[in-house]
Amino acid sequence: MSFKVIAKYIKKIEFNISSAKTFFLLSEEIKNYKIKIDIKSNQFKDKLLEIELTLKLESNKLNSNNILSKVVYSTIIELEDNIDKEKLEEIILIKVPTESYPELRKIFINIFESSGFKDIKIESKIDFERLYDQRKNQ
Repeated sequence: MSFKVIAKYIKKIEFNISSAKTFFLLSEEIKNYKIKIDIKSNQFKDKLLEIELTLKLESNKLNSNNILSKVVYSTIIELEDNIDKEKLEEIILIKVPTESYPELRKIFINIFESSGFKDIKIESKIDFERLYDQRKNQ
């Protein structure tokens, strides 16, 4: 393996249900929401990288009754020497997200369930390798 996980932590949680009306409308409005995933990386020491995996629920409609739901999950990794650019991209965009996503998903679902939404459905597995290949081929 060309990297080692040093730490994982919840970096940020944003969750806001603005009113009782919003709470009750969500079951009807959920079709207007999409799950979005984002990956960012930051180098903060010589061989240390922070990879942020963000999962959020976003409405297709601009509306004051939208809920706000976003979790950023960070993984700090230490890289081995002499990693080429393509291998580094695979670590950042495939390997770390594949390993971290189940934990992020669990956190995200727990927030919704703790807020009274028992039927939140989020893909249990995401094929980050397929997404990476699609991005490369564009």
